[in-house]
Amino acid sequence: MAKVEVGQKAPDFTLLDTERKQRKLSEFVGKKTVIAFFPGAFTSTCTNYLCKFRDDFTRLQGMGAQVVAISVDSPFANKGFADTHKLNFTILSDYDRQIVAKYGLELNNFAGMPGYVAAKRSVFITDKDGTVRFRWVSDDPDVEPDYVEISKALANIK
Repeated sequence: MAKVEVGQKAPDFTLLDTERKQRKLSEFVGKKTVIAFFPGAFTSTCTNYLCKFRDDFTRLQGMGAQVVAISVDSPFANKGFADTHKLNFTILSDYDRQIVAKYGLELNNFAGMPGYVAAKRSVFITDKDGTVRFRWVSDDPDVEPDYVEISKALANIK
């Protein structure tokens, strides 16, 4: 299992968005980027988590940041989730779980389902050059990050 640490370049990837269009992380270089991995669309904690980013979107943009969310759900499920909750940022599908593995975020047996691998809830913030400047990962899918810490980290990135 790989692990992405602060100070490393965020590994690039190509994933499908909610319209099944291929998107690369490198497209987002040039701005601070909040990469928010989440275990599952339509689950209560994930809904709270992504709606928090939706509600803070204008403030985050004012800090020079953009948000990209990633789950192992299909692009179809992610689209339904985004539409239902009016999520105003890019959501990507890692349905084959390659990026979850590359980042070291495998959450095995999610929701008591043997063999089902989801993404650990986690936040990586990259600077304009794509270097990771903040990392938060939870082994507990019911835990959300400290959003004030995310804001502080963004404020400290030039």
